[in-house]
Amino acid sequence: MEHHSRGTFKGSFGFVLAAAGSAVGLGNIWRFPYLAARDGGGLFLVVYIILALTFGFAMLTSEISIGRKTKQSPLTAYGKLSKRWGWIGIFSCVVPFLIMPYYCAIGGWVIKYFWAFLTGHGLEAAQDGYFSGFITGQYEPLIFLLIFLAACAIVIFNGVEKGIEQFSKILMPILVILVIGIAVYSLTLSHTNEAGQTVSGIDGLKVYLIPSFKGVTANKFFHIVVDALMQLFYSLSIAMGIMIAYGSYVPDRSNLSKSINQIELFDTVVAFLAGVMIIPAVYVFMGPDGMSTGPSLMFVSLPKIFAAMGPAGNIVGTIFFAMVLFAALTSGISIMEAVISSFMDKFKLSRKKATVIETAFALVIGVIVCLGYNLLYFELKLPNSESPGQILDVLDYISNYLMMPIIALATCILIGWVLKPDTVIEEVTKNGEPFRRKKLYTIMTRYISPIFIIVILLFSLGIL
Repeated sequence: MEHHSRGTFKGSFGFVLAAAGSAVGLGNIWRFPYLAARDGGGLFLVVYIILALTFGFAMLTSEISIGRKTKQSPLTAYGKLSKRWGWIGIFSCVVPFLIMPYYCAIGGWVIKYFWAFLTGHGLEAAQDGYFSGFITGQYEPLIFLLIFLAACAIVIFNGVEKGIEQFSKILMPILVILVIGIAVYSLTLSHTNEAGQTVSGIDGLKVYLIPSFKGVTANKFFHIVVDALMQLFYSLSIAMGIMIAYGSYVPDRSNLSKSINQIELFDTVVAFLAGVMIIPAVYVFMGPDGMSTGPSLMFVSLPKIFAAMGPAGNIVGTIFFAMVLFAALTSGISIMEAVISSFMDKFKLSRKKATVIETAFALVIGVIVCLGYNLLYFELKLPNSESPGQILDVLDYISNYLMMPIIALATCILIGWVLKPDTVIEEVTKNGEPFRRKKLYTIMTRYISPIFIIVILLFSLGIL
């Protein structure tokens, strides 16, 4: 009865789409391309794929298995495995609780740009100062924050099967079609620069795919590996409690190993295509200099590129930001579900009541995040960045750069050394399914992944 009241996915397909929807968020579409451009294109791709098939696979397998084994949310699952290690669950609930408000703020920014291009104001969005003028406003960011949060809450309110699973089945195929369409269009672009040189999308694709070792020292390569490791946390929703929550809704009859492989593949392909969408277009219209624009790529550089495309730019911009919005929504829903499932399991709340409570918390903190760019503005130096941070950056630093590595490290120690890897292996193979990467899983969980995570943590603290 307890399991039925929590809800469950109808089958593996719905689970894979929901989990992939969580993984395919702003981290893939916004962060992955600029890291790839900055870190040697194909060199970053090779490092990322190797780490996704090893480190990412091990962490994903652990978290989904913990969820299905315990049939519990992140807040309560760890305590069910070991009472002494229940504190990991608290961290795993706090992380999505902190992320949700500022993710909704960013989701609101995406809605703003989608609406601007949809209503024919793409040229205005490309103007200097448009983005800063918007986020420093006192009212408009709050309105778009509320719209994004409400959309996530409505889906969650309808439950696992009729809400999350149904929404994912509709939205994810549309998202994939849009990603492929924009990627193909990006490759057809060409532009003659001021020097009279014609640059094509294929030229940009070569920059993206062919590894560049120019200026790559041992220290630079180390930073590329760290970038790829951190990207995996974003891309696969690792250490956010999300995969434990979704894993808890997976039926026992499902082939867990097959589902994990599909999620890995889906996420990696979309991350790759995100680079194909963005990097050739940036290279065509802005050249090599545009490739290093960093986090401002989506909201500052891309609108300028759409404007440079002429009349077609407004249409392409509308489709692009619609795709980004869909990706943001599927991730926002999964982040919210990690918190709500925790409230339901820990405090025995109904889904509706838990949704109302979390929506209220996210709204209040989200408003504070938005005001952090005007009324509550301050500048704080963070250990992992040369640029000063505001409220959003502080919440991001605490959740992503401090708490998530701690959760991942503690999970590796718990599964690898306290409970032993067989705890997860038995769950993955409970129906007699083969687990071909069993030895790799054991080695990664016990030895290699902890080293990677310690490196990430030292880097986040500014020690490395």
